[in-house]
Amino acid sequence: MTPEHIRLEESNKGLKKWKLFGPYLAERQWGTVREDYSANGDAWNYITHDKARSKAYRWGEDGIGGICDDRQLLCFALAFWNKKDSIIKERMFGLTNGEANHGEDVKEYYYYLDSTPTHSYMKMLYKYPQQAFPYEQLVQENRRRGKQDVEYNLVDTGIFEENKYFDIFVEYAKADVQDILIQITIHNRGTEEALLHVLPHIWFRNTWSWGYDPYKPSMFLTNRDIIDVKHELLGDMYLYCETAGQELFCENETNAARLYGLPQDHGYYKDGINDYLVQGQHGAVNPEKRGTKAAVNYELTIRGGQSTTLKLRLTNKVLKKPFRDFDFIFATCLKEADDFYDKLHDKVTDADERNVQRQALAGMLWTKQFYYYDVPQWLNGDPTMPPPPPDRKKGRNSTWFHLNNADIISMPDKWEYPWYAAWDLAFHCIPLAMVDPHFAKEQLTLLTCEWYMHPNGQFPAYEWNFSDVNPPVHAWASWRVYRMEQRINNGVGDTVFLEAIFHKLLLNFTWWVNRKDKDGNNIFQGGFLGLDNIGVFDRSSELPTGGHIEQADGTSWMAMYSLNLMRMALELAKTNSIYQNLATKFFEHFLYIAGAMRNIGELDFSLWDEEDEFFYDVLHLPSNKQISLKVRSMVGLVPLFAVEVLDHDIFEEMPEFTTRLKWFLEYRPDLANLISRWLEPGKGERHLLSLLRGHRMKRLLRRMLDETEFLSEYGIRALSRYHLEHPYVFNNNGSSFTVKYQPGESDTYMFGGNSNWRGPIWFPVNYLIIESLQRFHQYYGDDFKVEYPTHSGNYLTIHDIAVELAKRLSRIFLKDATGKRPVFANDPKAQNDPHFRDNILFYEYFHGDNGSGLGASHQTGWTGLIARLLQMIKE
Repeated sequence: MTPEHIRLEESNKGLKKWKLFGPYLAERQWGTVREDYSANGDAWNYITHDKARSKAYRWGEDGIGGICDDRQLLCFALAFWNKKDSIIKERMFGLTNGEANHGEDVKEYYYYLDSTPTHSYMKMLYKYPQQAFPYEQLVQENRRRGKQDVEYNLVDTGIFEENKYFDIFVEYAKADVQDILIQITIHNRGTEEALLHVLPHIWFRNTWSWGYDPYKPSMFLTNRDIIDVKHELLGDMYLYCETAGQELFCENETNAARLYGLPQDHGYYKDGINDYLVQGQHGAVNPEKRGTKAAVNYELTIRGGQSTTLKLRLTNKVLKKPFRDFDFIFATCLKEADDFYDKLHDKVTDADERNVQRQALAGMLWTKQFYYYDVPQWLNGDPTMPPPPPDRKKGRNSTWFHLNNADIISMPDKWEYPWYAAWDLAFHCIPLAMVDPHFAKEQLTLLTCEWYMHPNGQFPAYEWNFSDVNPPVHAWASWRVYRMEQRINNGVGDTVFLEAIFHKLLLNFTWWVNRKDKDGNNIFQGGFLGLDNIGVFDRSSELPTGGHIEQADGTSWMAMYSLNLMRMALELAKTNSIYQNLATKFFEHFLYIAGAMRNIGELDFSLWDEEDEFFYDVLHLPSNKQISLKVRSMVGLVPLFAVEVLDHDIFEEMPEFTTRLKWFLEYRPDLANLISRWLEPGKGERHLLSLLRGHRMKRLLRRMLDETEFLSEYGIRALSRYHLEHPYVFNNNGSSFTVKYQPGESDTYMFGGNSNWRGPIWFPVNYLIIESLQRFHQYYGDDFKVEYPTHSGNYLTIHDIAVELAKRLSRIFLKDATGKRPVFANDPKAQNDPHFRDNILFYEYFHGDNGSGLGASHQTGWTGLIARLLQMIKE
């Protein structure tokens, strides 16, 4: 075991709280639902980027490259000022939905470079221009551009020309649980001398202003270069500074005079350090050197091409020489991080692949965040604050009165999506399980807790609308994480975790059956289901035609859910036979769904179109007329995900399950024939459960693997390229609804205009496709081959096709023969500059034709699956 594995074991057993401090600080707290107390629910404008520096947040904190404890009582982050900006750079800047042509978008360059699971070593890079940051230019130019135009990014302003910027690396190394070494290295990438203020900030989250707990912690200067930090829950801590700087203190309190024009007594407010430096207001900081927020001001002059390093230490230890062993500890922690990843990378030997995998996992670990949201308090307001608007109690999230979250949670993106999302989180847990299965299990369990899950069994979707419906992938992720850890532990699985989460999943499954099967015919209408604007209509809203949509994907997700729960029940039945009955229940439910997909209710109408050989959503009109919505999209590929292979041994080990299964198959041979050649065992006496028999699967794969349709050089597109020349048009009462292939950004404003499933490549569904193909191969073996690509005359096993798809997805990030990475498209700086080209951004989704990154630039969340794919290719 490496030292990091030992730390993980100590943490998991509760012996040492190695994860007490970590990168749990958001990159954007402003513009979130939690901080929104407006009458109209306009979160983006209630607290803007400009207001954020002056308003004390209610529910969390944000910063650049920061850390905090696991309750976010004490925060540390960096701020900068180049003497030309109108404000100090204290938090990441980006555009709101109303400002940007493709929805909200961070306009900064920063990269997560490294982290161990316990955060014993972490490294991040932030690029700060030496010229005035073009805030207004970015807003105005993006607002001017339309949806058909590309985004206007920071590099497009020319501010990085002649390399007039600073590369600022922040590194953390833990000597102990509450002994954290901080190293800040600043490189002047230009050729001329440049000035920079570096401002390490330390502050308390404001917990005292809301009328619940009057206790107010404190920090103050005791000796030169030592800030004493006192909190009743953390104990005494000290911030040591190797290099002398100017200590500036204020309070983490709202500047009501600036924000609201209210009269107030003289005080030292949240924006005091900014006002002192930028505006020269010496009265904005406390001359007594005490408060709840402090910064050490380092005014540096850095020569062109040179660098300088600052060292600090945040610890609960009283140290006479805090920097004597600093370099040794840092070198040791970095070596231990390398040892940990060398063990993980045993099959990934290529240097570029290792770099991508390590940065992907670093991003997964850096995007943990303390997420705090007590909905009853949010709805009712706080004792010392003005009451919220009355409409709040009937508005957003008002039916989630039970929800009270205060945990470390894996975020999709700590700037663009600084709130958890149910189906995102499930995918996050796959790469997280590679490095920290215990944390992955904690994350999956969290959403099933009674203070998360609704009493009716629904999982919370995301804070903008907890009642939205995400695909039910929680059972899939739980089973996969269980199996991954089982392999790590030489065949020993955590059945306590599996059994506990299985019972909560039963409640969620029942919610789906009761709420999303409108006619009780095992055809589901999940609504939005995470696929946003992939179809003709916004499936979360009332249809312009009336009626409802029988969803091919919603129904298939439920078939997959049934198989996931069946598989979990069979595993649990190995030690408790009662689970055989539950396995039977989900086996039968799967068969009923399979039958319903062929014949909806009493009507001879199917979600499978025999002529097109594809699955489509079906519009069910009030007149009872059924219309197949013939959009060739990911909706029609989701049926691939409902597949399970059972070894013949299971039938010998599970007599009750086997007896009931045989009776049911004999009683309903019509259903048995739908799903597979059940009585014809495949490779190694295995049996297949799938919505697709061999012929139908081959026909579906024929479309999916066609480069003129779904198959891109970089993975499977969300919409067939066929619709580029043949858009799907649905006419209704004089209105036309069109779906056309768009490889990049969509031109529709559904879901705020910042989501697009009309052509780009998305990692989560591609990952499920690859995994499903692997399971099909377990049954069919090497004799079953499919043409790949379609029309090529080249035939491969299903396993080899899965590997080839994984390689195409990996190609997005890896250097090609010319040294270029498709993810960066035609950005010369990112492709060629030695200080950019090996720093990877893991975007939300990718251009369907050229593989360039689109959407949220730091959504390492589910795109972090690339770390697992690189491993799978080698297995």
